[in-house]
Amino acid sequence: MQFSFLANMNTADIPQTSGVYAFYKDRQFLYIGKAVNLRSRARNHFQQPTPKDGIFIDSIDRIGYIETDSEIEALLLESLLIKQHKPKYNVIWKDDKNYLFVAITKEPLPRIFFTHQPNRESPTAWYAGPFVETRAIKRTLRALRRVFPYYMYAKAAKPHANKPCQYCQLGLCPGPNPDAKEYRKQIQKLKAILEGKKPRVLAQLQKEMADVSRKQDYERAAGLRDQLRDLEVVLSHARVLQPVQEKQLVNWREIQAYFQQIFQTSRPLSRAEAYDISNIQGVSATGSMPVFIDGIPSRTHYRKFKVRIAGKPDDFAMLREVLTRRLAHAEWKYPDLMIIDGGKGQLSSAMKVISLSPNPEAKNILLCSIAKRHNELFLPGNPNPLLLQDMPAFVSNFILHIRDEAHRFAITYHRSLRKKSLLK
Repeated sequence: MQFSFLANMNTADIPQTSGVYAFYKDRQFLYIGKAVNLRSRARNHFQQPTPKDGIFIDSIDRIGYIETDSEIEALLLESLLIKQHKPKYNVIWKDDKNYLFVAITKEPLPRIFFTHQPNRESPTAWYAGPFVETRAIKRTLRALRRVFPYYMYAKAAKPHANKPCQYCQLGLCPGPNPDAKEYRKQIQKLKAILEGKKPRVLAQLQKEMADVSRKQDYERAAGLRDQLRDLEVVLSHARVLQPVQEKQLVNWREIQAYFQQIFQTSRPLSRAEAYDISNIQGVSATGSMPVFIDGIPSRTHYRKFKVRIAGKPDDFAMLREVLTRRLAHAEWKYPDLMIIDGGKGQLSSAMKVISLSPNPEAKNILLCSIAKRHNELFLPGNPNPLLLQDMPAFVSNFILHIRDEAHRFAITYHRSLRKKSLLK
């Protein structure tokens, strides 16, 4: 990845996206940082300088930046670039306790730990870092551990007990006797993510899933599909770095105003429902319906659907079935807004179901779909999607939160059905 440079020192020319920025003097790196909003963060160094900023801010003669798809990618890229370029002031402050390293031991069953002092606790370990924001990287590893379960490091190393531990029950630990070769493969994927090699890992998972599907090992394929989708969710945006606190007051008025604007309506909006379909080759297909009221999850209203359609897997047909069954329950109260996980095809399927509903109240439901790959929001009648990165943060966070909740709820039910089918 190459830095883009400003033609002048005008921070207004920096994009308002997540990424990494760099300050230079005489073509030498002074400082590298990451940001959710590059323009705002770079501007703050000049408008509201910290005592550390004051040391070098007047020396800067050039500003560069690299845009990323998410804050997590910015976090990982920042670490790699600091290690590569050794900026003067990042290096000076590397012993600051705000700087953290992730270590992976070189054992038959590798373990992972955090340290402020690389090479001291385990001289032979592999290290990623330095990471400037300790909380951010800890939350990121916590999220990645759900995708790639791993052992945590302890100074008094001892084998895992023969019984599953509490972390096994949470899906965070590989358990007492994992397949050593398979476990090391999972750790290598996690290591590659920390090295900024997301495309390679995603491609590898897709290839593995295709290979086992051809062999009709659908249980293994289902596990890989779940892992792939979970990883895409973790890496798609920054919510694991700044997790949504459900109990805190959500500014629903502003979120509502935004949706009223894009849908060109003055109707009050309160109830939002999201939909996701989870299946592998059509097996144990499920649909989920989390419900948010005034921006807050209302779990008593959540619903799940066991897809009944048989035959060749068809995500669009499955979605139409789930939405048709949902609209048959007017007693649940219709939503003001439906958010569908998917792109134009899923949106078209949902629009068709709404149009065919015999209940006239269904025609009042506002519809949109959220495509995961580029975080694009599709609206009926609008050929150009809205980019989440261009939306106010409180709106994009809400959309991502409800979309991810739909995915979580669907995949949990899908796994439950799959386990039951294996026990028959």
